Amino acid sequence: MHHVGVLALDGVVPFELGIPARIFGAARDTAGNRLYTVTTCSLDGGPVRAEADYGLTVTHDASLLADVDTVVIPPSHTLGPIREEGRLPAALRDALATIRPGTRIVGICTATYVLAAAGLLDHRPATTHWREADRLQRMFTTTRIDPDVLFVDDGDILTSAGVAAGIDLCLHLVRRDHGSQIANDVARSCVVPPWRDGGQAQYIQRPVPDRTTLGTAPTQAWAMERLTESLTLADLAAHANMSVRTFTRRFRDETGTTPGQWLIHQRVDLARHYLETTDWPVDLVAHRAGFGTGVSLRQHLHAAIGVTPQAYRRTFCPATTTAPA
Repeated sequence: MHHVGVLALDGVVPFELGIPARIFGAARDTAGNRLYTVTTCSLDGGPVRAEADYGLTVTHDASLLADVDTVVIPPSHTLGPIREEGRLPAALRDALATIRPGTRIVGICTATYVLAAAGLLDHRPATTHWREADRLQRMFTTTRIDPDVLFVDDGDILTSAGVAAGIDLCLHLVRRDHGSQIANDVARSCVVPPWRDGGQAQYIQRPVPDRTTLGTAPTQAWAMERLTESLTLADLAAHANMSVRTFTRRFRDETGTTPGQWLIHQRVDLARHYLETTDWPVDLVAHRAGFGTGVSLRQHLHAAIGVTPQAYRRTFCPATTTAPA
């Protein structure tokens, strides 16, 4: 069983601290067996002051980190010399030094400072909360900080933006480890979206619209059932009983993207599901996902995640496949 160790530092943010146990703890195989065990530690095994108005009792010390398969470090609001000087306190430096080579290391939100100060992000891509991105880049000039994405997967080192982006990153790891079906089951259990692509923007610079004014959600559901059809903007607007102009404006207010871009994203997600769970030829996957041809699927998949359908399928190596109906 894959062992995840979570290191809680003083000032830890409770929401992000709870993400690994909630997401990884919900992952089960088809027989209902747990796929991960999650253990939380502090540097000395003693209580940890949370960013909120309470403390946390932690029963394991940082020696745990030498024996786990994945280390997750949630953010802290009291990073002190780590954020101010780019310097790790001795106890934290010694704890991180015990992590075995090849162990997967995850930094959520401002924990990217910890990884950078430890030298783990030298000449590597990373992200953090957008408010901290400029400061982090100035302090650690050899790290390539991308402030506009939800998370960065650089193989054995992964970093995320703030708050809910930590959920996206942990779900991404479940998906990477065990495929989309189990990740989707985890998301359904936790009542969160099953997939937000790592390259998605961290935030949209516009007010959140009043839900009572929204009228595109039923049309989105309607379109999701018809992804194989050639849906036009006029079709979507007619279903919503709006003019094309009004529908486009409402849709962008609600989703932060255009109807056309949204449709492509949904079709890419569907194609990824088929690539992971079936052995269908690429042309059939393209047809079933609404792209029409394998050439179109290759172009859109490469634009979205930078790989070909064949490379994506090899990465996930589905354990079971199905023939087309």
